[in-house]
Amino acid sequence: MFPDLSDSRQAWLALTLLDGVGPRFIQRLLQEFTSPSAFLNAEPATLRALGVVPRVLNSLAALQRGESSLLARLQLALEWQTSAGQQIICLDETDYPALLRQIADPPAVLFVRGNAGLLGDPQIAMVGTRHPSPLGAETARAFARSFTQAGLSVTSGMALGVDAACHQGALDAGGQTLAVWGTGLDRCYPARHRKLAEQIVAQGGVLVSEMWPDIGPQAGQFPRRNRIISGLSLGTLVVEASLNSGSLITARLALEQDREVFAMPGSIHNVQARGCHRLLREGANLVECVQDVLDVLQLPLQTALQLESTAPSEPDSPLWQWLGYDPVSIDWLVQHSGLAVQEVMPALLEWELDGLILNTAQGFCRARP
Repeated sequence: MFPDLSDSRQAWLALTLLDGVGPRFIQRLLQEFTSPSAFLNAEPATLRALGVVPRVLNSLAALQRGESSLLARLQLALEWQTSAGQQIICLDETDYPALLRQIADPPAVLFVRGNAGLLGDPQIAMVGTRHPSPLGAETARAFARSFTQAGLSVTSGMALGVDAACHQGALDAGGQTLAVWGTGLDRCYPARHRKLAEQIVAQGGVLVSEMWPDIGPQAGQFPRRNRIISGLSLGTLVVEASLNSGSLITARLALEQDREVFAMPGSIHNVQARGCHRLLREGANLVECVQDVLDVLQLPLQTALQLESTAPSEPDSPLWQWLGYDPVSIDWLVQHSGLAVQEVMPALLEWELDGLILNTAQGFCRARP
């Protein structure tokens, strides 16, 4: 099978297979040629005169000769899109998401599973650490629920931790969520999120990747994924992040894309909050409730539910004042409250059952306000 380079979709797919051709190269290419087909059919002398490097020329020549490995990759993609609920969207097609097309290096091709129409809906990106505090994970889930109730779709990277909590929060609210993968859509990563991926699609959400469907996880692919997360979205909210978190990459990319960046403050004792604090020092929008985000975005959305509105009343107990949002041990509570352990334990159990506190590996702390 030789590729039909006059066919727009085959031309886009073939272009992305060439060695040395990435999103920024393609943006330069489109300034010189009317379409990928025009580039792929151009004379080598013309391409050399434009500064196209030898490895790209050699790869193009191999494609035109019908090199079996390249043709097999092309055939894989063409067959993949024939399955129900799966499609390929190319950069010049009308259903390519408009916000993503505006960034400096949009993916030439998107592999999509699920509700592709969701890609163009108003979205908020929510990202954060893979190792959130219990309160951070609960807050991420609660904010995602409220964003969904306010009419925003929630976009994240389906990683462990905050990402998964955000997707689940949107699903809990009966809403739709977008998961941008750093792998191909046939290679769920992490594997434990396969059920979550199925739930996203079943509930009208969408999975999207620029990677060929059979591509497994490699480290360099995830920063590339991050530009899609921020590029699809009106703004990016960082929930919890350490100073070396990949979430800060997403925030930086959002700034480069001229999108809003939001960050939640956290405890000064929580290393997973220091990345957020850095973003806030650098000018990110401080977020204490969902309405803070909606006010900045100025969208005609439904009024968000304030997180405080459903909070139960605080217990009338002297022990309560010694519980904050940083976990503490039972011994610490006994020592500082002056109460006997026989008084402390039943109170903690009752408050945990009522959802007022969290029992974490580090100790007990209040649940979200």
